[in-house]
Amino acid sequence: MDLGIRGKRALVCAGSKGLGFGCAEALAGAGVDLVLNARSAGPLEAAAADLRARFGVDVQTVAADIATADGQAKVLAAAGDVDILVNNAGGPPPGVWSDWGREDFLKALDANMLAPIAMMTAIMPKMIEKGWGRVVNITSQSVRAPIAQLGLSNAARTGLTGYVAGTSRQVAPHGVIVNNILPGTHDTDRAVSLDKGRAAREGVDQAEARRRSEASIPAGHYGTASDFGAVCAFLCSQQARFIVGQNILVDGGNTNLTM
Repeated sequence: MDLGIRGKRALVCAGSKGLGFGCAEALAGAGVDLVLNARSAGPLEAAAADLRARFGVDVQTVAADIATADGQAKVLAAAGDVDILVNNAGGPPPGVWSDWGREDFLKALDANMLAPIAMMTAIMPKMIEKGWGRVVNITSQSVRAPIAQLGLSNAARTGLTGYVAGTSRQVAPHGVIVNNILPGTHDTDRAVSLDKGRAAREGVDQAEARRRSEASIPAGHYGTASDFGAVCAFLCSQQARFIVGQNILVDGGNTNLTM
């Protein structure tokens, strides 16, 4: 399918690996030029070189921590006018309620709620002027079905979901389409971290922890970054113009909901 976005320009945050890279890869495959952000310059440059070589698109890189005000300013200055924004940031560590204090919550809110809101606030006015824009926020299946050990993520990402619910409907009349993708477990560094935590809690090795996690997913396996990226690219397409303010689960059926 031709997504109708060849020649558009996208900013992908935390895009050097994992789900962010999956989104960048799918957008590059659709002919979209990229501004790619990540904290570490080495992996970022490697990812950019790979995408340039495979897809022939322009890829600009910005090494910065998108969870900080300074990092956001640096990324925004370099990105300039973009048509597509993919908000993404690593999730806070798992734990139990008694582990977390005020500073832990503030850090989670900065990364997983306030940073994407700041990026939308800065970028969407230009999209509104042009009458076209796409924003995809990578959140988590936990905003629909909270995961006990991910309390920090549950709180911060649910706050972002509430913000998007209202904002997406305010900007849609101007051709700016905002949606969230809610990943389940994908084969990324985040999954490795969660598997390590499960292994420690249950007294098993990491391979067994992964086997148990995969067995709980109706699809029977973890997703891939490419699976996820394809959904992101579609939500950025011309064809997605009537999908507004939605929370799209990409979780192999793991979240057992009727709505």
